Amino acid sequence: MIAMYAGQKYLDKYSHNYSPKTFTQAQLFACLVLKQFFTTDYRGIVEYLRDMPELCKAMQLTRIPHYTTLQKASQRLLSFAKLKHLIMTTVKMKSLSWKKIQYAAADSSGFESGRISPYFVRRCGRGQKKLKNPLYQTTSYTKFPKLAIICDCKTHMILAAWPTRGPSPDIHQLDKLLSQMHSDLILHRLLLDAGYDSHDNHQRLRNERNILSYIPPRHGRPSTKPASSKLRRLMQRHFATDASRRRIHFGQRWQVETVFSMIKRNLDHAVAARSYHAQNREMLLLAITHNITILLSIMLDERFSTEQRQLLLKG
Repeated sequence: MIAMYAGQKYLDKYSHNYSPKTFTQAQLFACLVLKQFFTTDYRGIVEYLRDMPELCKAMQLTRIPHYTTLQKASQRLLSFAKLKHLIMTTVKMKSLSWKKIQYAAADSSGFESGRISPYFVRRCGRGQKKLKNPLYQTTSYTKFPKLAIICDCKTHMILAAWPTRGPSPDIHQLDKLLSQMHSDLILHRLLLDAGYDSHDNHQRLRNERNILSYIPPRHGRPSTKPASSKLRRLMQRHFATDASRRRIHFGQRWQVETVFSMIKRNLDHAVAARSYHAQNREMLLLAITHNITILLSIMLDERFSTEQRQLLLKG
């Protein structure tokens, strides 16, 4: 129902005036969120809906959509522009003071692009070269789906998401990530790791967007010399001298690691799509489903406390 409400708040009822009008866009969006919540594919969510008529009744579905209908709906609904507003809708539903974010953190993480066990991959990698230690394996990098996010450190809600392909440096992806953030949001502080350390990123955040940036000045080769830019020298003094202030502000950056852990534990650590654009859509759907699961847990906790209060009053 939360996904239905979020879809009804932003999406049009139908995609076109001459559409068959069998399903609304909010209903199809809710089916896509359920697909990601149950960690299944398009055929699997159709079977889930057939086995749960109460869920179809709650979504006001008069018939079960075909799996190709959901696949085509994902191409239409899971675009950058629409997901940007849908994420913003879930953030508004979370709190009345959604506009002002005191602490936000940004980071990126990779996802598996298949269902092969990582242990099996490591075992296959051993023994290919005649090494002195057969248990030692050299690291080999391959292309993998990668998702960059900005999250609220207090609520763990995702404020912006940008999918890409790894391995790739984070230093050039901050501008694209900020472009996905809604203009109504006001960030006071943005906490980033050393992968985003650059003078351009500091200038983009502090001078152009009026956001206090906290980035450890550790990009590049280690050196005892002061940084060449003014803002990076400011970060060097901040991280070197003021330890208590550093713990208060930058100590909240690990909340974004918690968000990635929640996504991979509660939803999925791998994307089932094969093509590049389909993988991007699936990672964006992971971000919006994460926000909806947080809203669902809040609603369940509030309902549980109300029921408990009623039992206490009856007792």
